[in-house]
Amino acid sequence: MNADSAAVRAAGVVLWRTAPAGVEIALIHRPRYDDWSLPKGKLKRGEDFSAAAVRETREETGLACDLGPALPATHYLVDGRPKEVRYWAARAHAGDFVANTEVDAMVWLPPAAARHRLTHDRDRPLVDALLLALA
Repeated sequence: MNADSAAVRAAGVVLWRTAPAGVEIALIHRPRYDDWSLPKGKLKRGEDFSAAAVRETREETGLACDLGPALPATHYLVDGRPKEVRYWAARAHAGDFVANTEVDAMVWLPPAAARHRLTHDRDRPLVDALLLALA
């Protein structure tokens, strides 16, 4: 097994919508990790990154989205295995959040508040990347 096949491959989005005060970003709370993060998840066998991003967004937030520009990928270790998460800007357009066992809460926040609420430092630059992509 080479290093690439051992890597965990995942995809996610910085989910956004327009609000009277400007852009808002969706963050999810995962009780398993007690963290606030961006919607993301592992690819299924044969699935490409963009399809996984859309599927995971729907599963975790209940919302459909339109993928926009690609954002920077993140790379980190999980239980000693490398993990790559590819992200996209994604505009929310339909659906409603319903709490489930994987995600028990979702909030819409302005970018500065979202950056502050995110648990993991590696997620914060993605907020800035979204704002650049939307500018």
